[in-house]
Formats: sequence, C-alpha cells, structure tokens
Amino acid sequence: MTTDLTTTKRGFHFGDIRKMFGSNGTSSLRQFGILGSLIVIIVLFEILTLLRNGPNGATLTSGNLINVINQYSFILILAIGMVMVIIMGHIDLSVGSVAAFTGIVVAKSMADWNLPWPLAILLGLGVGALVGAWQGFWVAYVGVPAFIVTLAGMLFFRGAQQWIGDAQTIPVPKGFQVIGTGYLPEVALPLDFNVPTMLLALVAVAWLVFWEIRTRRQQHKMGSDSAPLWVSVVKVVLLSVVVLAAAWMFATGRPGTSFPVPGLILLALVIIYSFLTRNTVFGRHIYAVGGNRQAARLSGVKDRWVDFFVMMNMSMMAALAGMIFVARSQASGPNDGTGWELDAIASVFIGGAAVAGGIGTVIGSIIGGLVMAFLNNGLALLGQGSDVVSMIKGLVLLLAVGIDVWNKQQGRPSLIGLLTRRSGRRGDPEATPTFEPNRTYQAPPVDKTRAE
Repeated sequence: MTTDLTTTKRGFHFGDIRKMFGSNGTSSLRQFGILGSLIVIIVLFEILTLLRNGPNGATLTSGNLINVINQYSFILILAIGMVMVIIMGHIDLSVGSVAAFTGIVVAKSMADWNLPWPLAILLGLGVGALVGAWQGFWVAYVGVPAFIVTLAGMLFFRGAQQWIGDAQTIPVPKGFQVIGTGYLPEVALPLDFNVPTMLLALVAVAWLVFWEIRTRRQQHKMGSDSAPLWVSVVKVVLLSVVVLAAAWMFATGRPGTSFPVPGLILLALVIIYSFLTRNTVFGRHIYAVGGNRQAARLSGVKDRWVDFFVMMNMSMMAALAGMIFVARSQASGPNDGTGWELDAIASVFIGGAAVAGGIGTVIGSIIGGLVMAFLNNGLALLGQGSDVVSMIKGLVLLLAVGIDVWNKQQGRPSLIGLLTRRSGRRGDPEATPTFEPNRTYQAPPVDKTRAE
C-alpha cells in the first residue's frame, strides 16, 4: 500500500475551500452535497414559512426542532441499522413489523404481567435479538435471499402483532414513556436556559476540537496530504457555531423542555456505530463482504457470520425504535410501524449508500434521514397533505439513486463509488471504512487473491 507523500499547502488557495468538510483535508463531495441539500431544505422552508406565517419562520424554532427529533428519531435509528444491511448487499423489509411486534409484546408484558419497565426494555431488546437471529439464520446459513426472508417476516410479524394485541390499543406506564417523551432534567440555577443541554453542546465542541487536532497529527505522522491550518480552524468554528446555536434553541424552548431523550439515544447510537463501522475489524468485514464477497471469503472473512450478526443487529435496532415510538405514543396500537421500512431504506440511499452494496456511512444515512424528516416537517408546516409529501419524497429518492445508476449505464464509474474511492485513497477517516485501513478495498481477481 503506497502513501501519497505531499506537503501541506501554504497560503490561500481557492481549492482549499473544497476541503472544508473533509476531515483530513480532502472532501467527500457526495457527503458534502447531501449536507448542502439538508441546509438548503431547512433554509428554504424557513423562508417559505416566514412568508406564510408573518414575522417569524416556523422551521428554525425550538419547538419545531424538538418535534422533529421526537417524531423522526425512530426512523433515524432504523437507518443506522439499515445502512449496514445495505452495505452487505441485502435489504430488510421487516423492520416496521418487527418494531410493532416488539412494541405490543413490551406493552403487554407491563400491562398483563406487571413487569417493571426497565426489565420490559430488556425484554424488548431480547425479542429483537431472537427475531434477528431467526431471520439471520435463513439468510446466512440457509441461503435464502434477505429480500424474501424479510418479506416473509414483514407479513408474519405484522400478523403476530395484531394477533397478540387483538387489534387493540394497550397503554404503557409513565416510567416507560420517558424514553420517548423525556428531556434532559432542569438544574436549580437562576438561568433562563437548560444547563445540561448547553453542557452537552460544550462537550460536543470540545470533541470537535480534539478530533481535528488528532486527525491533523495522524496526517502528519503518516505523511499524507492535509489542508492548511486555517481550513481546520474555520471548519471547527463553523461546526461549533452550528452545534451551540442548535443547543441554544433546544435549551431555551418552552418550560419543561430541553434536548429530548430520544435524541440522546440516537446520538449515542451514532457514536457507537460510527466507531464500529470505521474502526473495528467487524466493521471492515462488513465493507469487504459488501464490496466482493468471494474475495473477502478467500481472505479469511467469515461472511456467513457477518450476515447473521448484521441481520440480528437490524432487528434489535427495530425493536428499540418500536419501543421509543410506543413510549412517545403512550400506547401500542395495531397500526404501529406501517411504512417505516420505506423511510429507513430511503434515508440510507439518499445518504449515499450504493444500490449494489459496499458503500455507505452511518453519518451519511443520518443526514439522509434528516433530509426526509425536514421535507416531511416543512411540507406539513406549509399545510400540504400526505399525498404531496409522498410524491415529493418519492421524487427525491428517485433522483438520489437515479443519478448514480445513470452514470453506470453510461459506462462511467458510479459517482458515489468514485468519490468515495478518491477520498479513501488519501486516508480520509470520514471516507467509507474499508477492509484495509485508510484505503478503499479493491478486490483482486479470484485466482490472484492474496491475504494482506
């Protein structure tokens, strides 16, 4: 593996602006484009609601941001698990039904068996693990395509949910509702904002500074290309301002509100799964199998084991999402989970995952999910019906995937894959994790494969 030995640029170069959001001084244009689209959508709906509602827009308000997190956190959680499934070249159509099935089991356990809510949460995760193990067995060891297995699961667990609940609504206790409707607690200080929310923001800013310093030190140690210091400074300042501004809106909302508990759960999962996919052997194996299963197998990767655990993890994420939704709704109902799998899959593809597998990131999927969330939210604020929302979401998904497929049909490389490979060659920690650290895994022909 060769290393591109270049020196850090001195002075101002216009091209350095492109490196602003590349953590090692190179930019993944695909992720930058997704983030830019999210910003444009938020600003557009802020302007449109401003023109519609008078002196103030309705999108960038504390109440609306809290609603977005509360209403779409379970879809974003599903997207975290779904991106790993899609990277592997699979698809999971059962997540909505599994979420609803877990929700009714947990609600019944608390209502009929008087199970304490902390144990009910553990029961729900256990149910998700069992469902995932069942589906993972058929995919990994029997060889049935995941599309068929999860289609069967969608039908079976939807029916099981309605059978167990007898198509009735089952309420859940207030203690359990905290995971869906709770907020960071207030601190007895004479301040007009929520102190824990702002402390969380300061921790996030400190992490941004630490990560940028660490990244630049790694680049210097490896002799790889890096952006000028001013690029890193401007990037950290801009991101810090965004984090602090968002935290301030969460911290200064109506009394009794702050940063939501579902947002905390989502934030923790993003950190954990970003580390898992980028910095662990298991994460690299996911990308290796998704990129070229045969070459990964010959290199010693236990692809069946990876298939099994990715499918099991997806069902556990669906179980968690289902419990959060039930907690927010304060009851489990017969229509829970309907259509969730479509929103989760759309979030992943809009976030930059490739249809053929092997490419995708947790952060990209979260951004894609936020694009869908703010589209839903903004159109609702403008008074549009569900018919218009569905049409626009469909067009956005079609456009996101269609551009990549069109490039392939024209004989050109996949736009998503090309941009990710370019950033990966330069050692971009934000680029798609790969089988070999800091470069995209390129599978050699089977007869020339060698273990590295």
